[in-house]
Amino acid sequence: MSPTVLPVPGPGAEDVVVGADGAAYTGTEDGALWRVTATRVERVADTGGRPLGIELDGAGRLVVCDARRGVLRVDPATGAVEVLVDAVRDVPMAFCNNAALAADGTIWFTDSSRHYGIEDYQGDIAMATRSGRLLRRDPDGTVGTALDGLDFANGVALAADESYVAVAESGACTLVRLWLTGARAGERELLVPELPGYPDNAALGSDGLVWVAIAGPRVALATRIRRGPRWLRRVAAATPRRLQPAPAPSCRVQAYDDAGRLVHDLDLPSAHFGFVTGVREHRGRVWLSSLQEPAIAYVDL
Repeated sequence: MSPTVLPVPGPGAEDVVVGADGAAYTGTEDGALWRVTATRVERVADTGGRPLGIELDGAGRLVVCDARRGVLRVDPATGAVEVLVDAVRDVPMAFCNNAALAADGTIWFTDSSRHYGIEDYQGDIAMATRSGRLLRRDPDGTVGTALDGLDFANGVALAADESYVAVAESGACTLVRLWLTGARAGERELLVPELPGYPDNAALGSDGLVWVAIAGPRVALATRIRRGPRWLRRVAAATPRRLQPAPAPSCRVQAYDDAGRLVHDLDLPSAHFGFVTGVREHRGRVWLSSLQEPAIAYVDL
C-alpha cells in the first residue's frame, strides 16, 4: 500500500488537518498556508513565520503553531492572522510546535525547547535538555504550564472524552499522558512508554484513537550520545546537521487506544514520501505530512 501524494507549491508541509468538507490544510516553510483538494491547491494565508501544527476550531478558523511566532488564529476566508500566544510570563517561546483544541476553546500546545529553535531542533535532542513544555491557553486568554521537563515536547492529542491529554516526547520516544478528569486528575504517566522511533505530531482520529507520526526509527549512535557526558553532547549539538546521525528513510504512523494498546501500525513505502511528521485520520482515510516533502499524502485504511 503506497500513499497517494498531493504536491503543494512549497517544501516542508509539516502538519495536516482535514475539514468537514474533506479539504486538507497544511503549511510550508515559507509561511504559506494551503487548502488542498483532489483538484485544487489554494493559498489561504501567510503566517509570516514557520507554520507547524495546524488545527481547525468550531468556527472554521485555523489554529496554527508557528515555530517562530507562537500560537496563531487564522481565518482562511480572509487570510487574517491573529497572535494568541507568543510568550509565557513575558518570556518568548523558543519553539511553538503542535496543539489540540478542547470543546470549550482551551488550546493545549507545546513549546518544544527553551533553548533551541526550529533551525537547531536536533541540538535539543542531542543535548537532552528536557526543557520542553505542555502549555494551555484558557478561553479567557490565560496561559499556564501543564507539564514541564519534557524531552522535546512535540505532538498533542486530546482523548475523545477529554479525560486526558497526550503529548509526544521526541527525544525519549514516548507518549506522556496527563489526566484531566476523574480521580487521577493532575497525574502524569506514560501512555506509551516505548515507541519504535522518534514521534512528531499527534492527533485524535475520527475513530477515537490517538494517532502519532513516527518521523524515523531510532538511531543507536544518537541514543549513545544522549547518554554520554555533557561535553560529548555539546560536540554533537554543534555538529552541522548534514553530519549528524540521522534516521533511515521511513513513512510510518501508529494509532493507540486509551489503554496504550497499539491498534494500527502503518509502515509504508518511503520511496516517494517520507520523514512523516504529521498524521490525521479522517473517516477511514489517513492523511500524512512531512517536514521535508513539498506535498501531503494519504492512504485509506
